[in-house]
Amino acid sequence: MIFFKFPFNESLYTTDEKSDLYSVSFTSFNGIEEVHFNGRVTSIDPEELEKTCIDKQSLPIEADPFIPESKYEYLQKLKEVIEVIKENNLPKLVLSRRKIISNFEHLDVKESFKNLCNAYPNAFRYLFIKGEMAWIGAFSEVLGKFNILTHEFETMSLAATLPINEEWSEKEIEEQKPVTNYIENILRNYTNVIDISETYDHITGNIKHLRTDFKARINPEDLDKIIMELHPTPAVCGIPKDFCKEKIDEFEKFPRELYAGYSKISTENTIQYFVNLRCAKLFQNSVHLFVGGGITAQSNPEKEWMETELKSDAVLKNLVIA
Repeated sequence: MIFFKFPFNESLYTTDEKSDLYSVSFTSFNGIEEVHFNGRVTSIDPEELEKTCIDKQSLPIEADPFIPESKYEYLQKLKEVIEVIKENNLPKLVLSRRKIISNFEHLDVKESFKNLCNAYPNAFRYLFIKGEMAWIGAFSEVLGKFNILTHEFETMSLAATLPINEEWSEKEIEEQKPVTNYIENILRNYTNVIDISETYDHITGNIKHLRTDFKARINPEDLDKIIMELHPTPAVCGIPKDFCKEKIDEFEKFPRELYAGYSKISTENTIQYFVNLRCAKLFQNSVHLFVGGGITAQSNPEKEWMETELKSDAVLKNLVIA
């Protein structure tokens, strides 16, 4: 079962499950795990969501409970990461954690999803339950959008995070630059003509990011190769990619699973890929919020902790928990 909405589109969609075609899929951060939904993408009446039974028993049980990192543990880990960045002269390394909410009686999944849809109209918003997996999320970073008719490919460099009312500092500007350069260098391997926008503020809920847009015309047979090269971007991993992935495995307490992976949605005219960032894994008795941040040599551990707290609110404040 899956329900979702595209950015700037309030129509509700699902898959019709009438064929073996996979039109919607989620790929984990490490690229190993995939979740598929059969059938073609189809729009449905919102009443279909209302009529769907999603109660506590619909969610999986957290059989082996996770113990989240304390603030002290995370700050100590951040200090170690910053030393690795300095020693290896890294532009950026992304560190994440889980924030776990538990000891509640009831989570209203449908109302939580509707809240996310209302709060983030510019995001890809989804809710799915399949087997022992239940996830919810809303984020607007486009890993790629391909127009099947015109062969135009779009992507974006989205990095750095601040509350809306704060001014950008050199730290955030320098954090976003390598993401932009990384994407441009990949695209230039496949096309000579790239339209690159000015960098501007991308506002989502209570926070903002720095964003640069890319448009290029590509050969359809290159699409999968481009996506494989783009993922994971420096915004969710770091630079250089392979080294940072090794350090993520070393430093992070829990596997990222679908967090910082991506979703793929295929329709008649487009194939769209969205990075899965502001998201949560749902259980009968707990919610796992996945949050992280780009760490540089100039990072302040206390501020980085506060950034993850701010990001967790993107989902947490929309959950209906009793």
